[in-house]
Amino acid sequence: MAGKITLTMIKPGAFRKGHTGPILNMIKEAGFRIIAMKLTKLSTKQAEEFYAIHRSKPFYNSLVDFMSSGPIIAAVLEKESAVDDYRQLIGATNPENAEEGTIRKKYAESLEMNAVHGSDSDENANLEADFFFAKSERTDCM
Repeated sequence: MAGKITLTMIKPGAFRKGHTGPILNMIKEAGFRIIAMKLTKLSTKQAEEFYAIHRSKPFYNSLVDFMSSGPIIAAVLEKESAVDDYRQLIGATNPENAEEGTIRKKYAESLEMNAVHGSDSDENANLEADFFFAKSERTDCM
């Protein structure tokens, strides 16, 4: 059974360019409920920890640098089949390959500065939500 939550982050580039409002509107219009949200800035150590799964990849250091370069919006989204539906809404990681109308097609600058993060599995959605939010910080403590 598919999970009911996913985590998103509006990344520093999209935040700097003022895309937060339009991205949140797209999320709401797609039927997601925001059950937790915060404006924060990842330290280098936090970015390293969050993206540890990519440590061996060539883009890891630049990803950590980018994600700790400015404010982000982290949010837990709720909807049936949240992970799959959100990944469809955001589009391919590389905005050049993303479908028209997706968040990344509209707001990403490049593969590395792709506007938003979206959990890739139900298991990771729960781990990532817990990285940013205590259960008591969510409107519906699951």
